Amino acid sequence: MRIPRIFEPSSLELNSTIQLAADAANHVGRVLRMTPGQAITLFCGDGFDYAATIVEVTKKNVSVEITDKTEVTNESPLSIHLAQGISRGDKMDFTIQKSVELGVTEITPIFTERCGVKLKGERLEKKHQQWQKIAISACEQCGRATVPVIHPPIDFNEFIQQKTDELKLNLHPRASISVSGLSVPDSGVRFVIGPEGGLNDDEIEAAANAGYQEILMGPRILRTETAALTLLTALQVQFGDLA
Repeated sequence: MRIPRIFEPSSLELNSTIQLAADAANHVGRVLRMTPGQAITLFCGDGFDYAATIVEVTKKNVSVEITDKTEVTNESPLSIHLAQGISRGDKMDFTIQKSVELGVTEITPIFTERCGVKLKGERLEKKHQQWQKIAISACEQCGRATVPVIHPPIDFNEFIQQKTDELKLNLHPRASISVSGLSVPDSGVRFVIGPEGGLNDDEIEAAANAGYQEILMGPRILRTETAALTLLTALQVQFGDLA
């Protein structure tokens, strides 16, 4: 039987007994219906997996004993920061989930001129929390023990003005250079992907003025979720850990 792998937000220590946080306890106790004596694997984002044995299960709480600690070494050597134009429906969820599987390090959702999603206040905060949970769930599935940060959504212009030493990229259908023509980035990569309608001319110009190098991803126009994952994959093949 496959041992469930669960995210636990609190710090974990070898040979200690802890009560799982509410979400983890609910998943172990109510969803999986696990019982004392069964094994689970925990991770808290510190780069390690922790083997644990369930000690007690009640209606609201699950206690586990941590019995072993193993370093997880599946993080890409390439740091990648995706700025994703917020897209409609489940496209944004899909992009976050698959980007985490492909090894993204950080994601910043961005509002652009053609962004069709209007969120603010409490609704925006709930959506941000949902996106972070999607990233955590993707880590549980793909075996990562370092959780990518989903930053609070910000405006496009605010993002491109951020100070960084990362290589800055922006997809453009008339660009003359592809990923294979890039120099090895010394401090990671960040790239911008527009929403369904893409970036407008003013945003493309602003990105160029902010030092974003225009890059081509083939002769076909890609959907927003396809563009993000295609460029992420190409960067991991060229500079990261995908064969």
